[in-house]
Amino acid sequence: MLKKTILIVDDEPKTRQGLKKTLEDWANGQFEIISSDGASAAIDILKQKEIHILITDISMPEMNGIEMLKRLQVQKQYPVVIIISAYSEFDYAQEAIQLGVLNYLLKPLSKKKLIEAVEKAVEVQKKREREGKLTRIIDERLVDVKVEEKEEDSHIQRAMNYVDQHLNEQLTLKEVAAFVHLNSSYFSVLFKDQTKMTFSEYITRSRLQKAKNLLIESNLPVSEIAEAVGYNTAKYFIKIFKEYEGQTPSKYRKTTMMKDF
Repeated sequence: MLKKTILIVDDEPKTRQGLKKTLEDWANGQFEIISSDGASAAIDILKQKEIHILITDISMPEMNGIEMLKRLQVQKQYPVVIIISAYSEFDYAQEAIQLGVLNYLLKPLSKKKLIEAVEKAVEVQKKREREGKLTRIIDERLVDVKVEEKEEDSHIQRAMNYVDQHLNEQLTLKEVAAFVHLNSSYFSVLFKDQTKMTFSEYITRSRLQKAKNLLIESNLPVSEIAEAVGYNTAKYFIKIFKEYEGQTPSKYRKTTMMKDF
């Protein structure tokens, strides 16, 4: 698992080195701690390397910390930010809040306050990662179906519930239509009208949704996941998965897990 990186930006060598030493002792090798003596150099680092937590001074030559954060937002880079400053002016703090800064700490800074702020930043970063993972996992088409179909006792809602509960089985349109007491031809038309997808597509997307959850949340081999979501062979499951997700289940698992803490 790749280490997350914390970048310290401060033009005062003594402060910069002290912060780095404190965080290296705290991190105990679990995080990469790097530093920069100015905002311009820090921006160059951020262009080349993903920074997860940014700790920056405000008052620096060439470019101050606030201006640097504005530049990063233009570049669509959003590390979790902690500001450290010798100034307690309201304008600075207000602008920092508007820029989404997590914490505003005043110098001289105690080791305890620094570590508490960084630990909070780590939790915020973890939450962002989890939310990002959910975004990658969730099939928006299925979400739209759930929102559009609001009548909990309707035939189609009951059919979808039945499918969701029996994804590991060999489901047929005729079987599910019979379950909700509808003619199969009418059920097929009604299902597409209300969900904006065919019955077959709904089953496939639901199976792949469950498969993605299992790939991320378990260590089950791909063959067992294929069986758990209703596919007779791993080969066919991999084929369908790749058609919808653009990569094999194994690669999906690897690339998603690499982004975790």
